[in-house]
Amino acid sequence: MVERDLKSGPLQVRWLGQVDYDDALALQRGFFAHSTANHLLLLEHSHVYTMGVRADPANILPAAAGVPVVAASRGGDVTYHGPGQLVGYPIVTVAGKRGGGMADTVAYVTSVEELVIDSLAKLGLTDVGRLAGFPGVWVEPDGPKPRKIAAVGVRLSRGRSMHGFAINVDPDLSYFDNIIPCGIADKAVTSLAAEGIDTEMRTVVDTLAALADELWGGPDAVDRADVVWRHRLEDLSLFSQGAGPGEASGTAANPHVDTAVDVSPAPTDGTSVRLQSRLNEAGVTEGLQIASRKPEWMRVKAEMGDDYRRLKGVMRDLNLVTVCEEAGCPNIYDCWSDGTATFMINGERCTRACGFCLVDTRKPEAPDPAEPANVAEAVERMALQFAVLTTVARDDLADGGAQGFADTIDAIRKRTPGVGVEVLISDCKGEASSLDIIFNARPDVLNHNIETVARLQRMARPSASYARSLAVLARAKEAGLTTKSSIIVGMGETFEEVCQTMGDLAGVGIDIVTIGQYLRPTSHHVPVARWVPPDEFEALKQYGEDRLGISHVESSPLTRSSYHAKQAAASATN
Repeated sequence: MVERDLKSGPLQVRWLGQVDYDDALALQRGFFAHSTANHLLLLEHSHVYTMGVRADPANILPAAAGVPVVAASRGGDVTYHGPGQLVGYPIVTVAGKRGGGMADTVAYVTSVEELVIDSLAKLGLTDVGRLAGFPGVWVEPDGPKPRKIAAVGVRLSRGRSMHGFAINVDPDLSYFDNIIPCGIADKAVTSLAAEGIDTEMRTVVDTLAALADELWGGPDAVDRADVVWRHRLEDLSLFSQGAGPGEASGTAANPHVDTAVDVSPAPTDGTSVRLQSRLNEAGVTEGLQIASRKPEWMRVKAEMGDDYRRLKGVMRDLNLVTVCEEAGCPNIYDCWSDGTATFMINGERCTRACGFCLVDTRKPEAPDPAEPANVAEAVERMALQFAVLTTVARDDLADGGAQGFADTIDAIRKRTPGVGVEVLISDCKGEASSLDIIFNARPDVLNHNIETVARLQRMARPSASYARSLAVLARAKEAGLTTKSSIIVGMGETFEEVCQTMGDLAGVGIDIVTIGQYLRPTSHHVPVARWVPPDEFEALKQYGEDRLGISHVESSPLTRSSYHAKQAAASATN
């Protein structure tokens, strides 16, 4: 196990929005296994009942049917999590008894309760505290009708914590009627809203995060990153709303080569009023005209020699699609001559509409059963040394397209056993059974792209999740795979935010990170906020490798997810 020595840094607070319980648990396990930094994950869960290690199944009543029930490794009995409830998961180093030895569990639980009590007091709920003999935080604990407002359940191992607390801000309290909360039948459950405290979730998060930094943070300012707080259709790009392609940018053949000139005839960049409003909300207040000429460092010379034409002919003979061609990748000539190519499987139509991607979003067709064999034949005929398999998102399939990966990996290895295989997967909606199909096929590299920083996730990939992407990578690492992810820059993020995202990736044990410049496909897509200069890419590489200990960071303006994939895989496994 590799532990990232980040403990000298500040408390890393992440507001993650609504997160499924299994994703949050995988993310906790990832940080627990690979980071020594202090983390605080703040989020809301989808509806779920969780059972601690000492829970009595009889405390889940028949009326609870229809809501998932999950076994948790924390202490305590059964409780409910859902929208309107702030859940906090501290993954922090816990002091031992009298400064050494085993972690002092009682002192730690007391400190978590005190954090919640102090936060509630700052929010205006003053008669709140502990109730002797009962865990958690209570309103009017010394009165005739004490009411539980926050649950606390933790797990400590090797001096590190997992699980944490849940504060009822304004959840639907009727869900608690379907269980005996924490096994306590004669005590009521309440919330800030029920107690007359009308406050937004963001205010609760801000209040608690500041106090948590005093408790678990170092001398530096808190390291805070939030996913977007608003979730409305109009927050998305026109493309993500299904409004069509818009005006094109660049040439259809390749928007990067030095013959390419932006061709949009519009005098402005074509950004809609709604999209501009959403960009403003995300803090992206400036962008480049779609007709803006690219800087010299974003231009490469086309080298369409005999080998390139031969390999292109192989693809057409077998009716296959490479992302190299479809995305107009500037590195296609370099990669193909180096014996690497990226194949897109599971069809050409995607069930999602990301704000940076031009993949076809019409209704998908059934996967081609001959595709795995055809890809394997292409790998052999192209004499590849390293093959990358990627996919459109197939949320319409029960397994999210996972079996297509497994079958294609198997076909390649049977036909050309010495070829390395990297897979660039979707999140499969976080379904463990689907992800396990891919993990069990044992690709040489498991790649899943985080794409952008936390603040811009909703803008760039509305059907995905920052937390889920980190959870997928954490699960892959837990399965013993070499893991990889990619970040696109130039969409309005800051240098510091990219460092934060790399830090989160390092925290779940990432081995390889690629960083490249965003190019806007059409006027309905997210605008290019700026051209990131080469020296900034080099600085990000140094930060990732030297400061965070990531084995390999490929970072340059023209870097794409599969660029130098073979070399990156070799350096990560050496």
